[in-house]
Amino acid sequence: MNKHTFMEILKSSLGNMPQDEINDILYDYNEHFQIGMDNGKTEEEICRELGDPKAIAKSYRASMAVERAEENPSTKNLFSAVLAAIALGFFNLVIVLGPFLAVVGIIIGLFAASIGIFISGIASIIGISAAPFLPMYVHFNGINGFALFFFGIGLTALGALMFIGVCYVAKYFYKVTVKYLNWNINIIKK
Repeated sequence: MNKHTFMEILKSSLGNMPQDEINDILYDYNEHFQIGMDNGKTEEEICRELGDPKAIAKSYRASMAVERAEENPSTKNLFSAVLAAIALGFFNLVIVLGPFLAVVGIIIGLFAASIGIFISGIASIIGISAAPFLPMYVHFNGINGFALFFFGIGLTALGALMFIGVCYVAKYFYKVTVKYLNWNINIIKK
């Protein structure tokens, strides 16, 4: 592979990155070639030392995805960063994707549980309040109505607090995931 082929593959593999970043990357690799040729190396030797241009582009795209996730926290950006890191190698597919999806599933389950608890508390309060008007449909079976009313308030509060707690857990998980992806990309670049 010569310099022209290397640079063309690198440029096409960088694809949808901003043009100014592509230009900076190409300039850096052009300098690598210039320094190598000044030291008496051939273009083929320099290409071998630099590595696969497609892998280099994947690494840059992954770095950009993680930076985007840090600057603009959103679920879409986090998933993009995780998928970009997975594209860097099989190790990431096994080590990153499995635990990531498991924790995302747990967080979604906790969100659903907190919403369910909140709604059941509201339903309990409404049911107790509607009991005098709908005695045919609402039965307590010997349980004190005031106890059920306060139980409904407790469930509503528990659901709301649980939802707030899960929001904090989700934010922390987001930050930890982005830090891990940065660390992982830095390891791969070295």
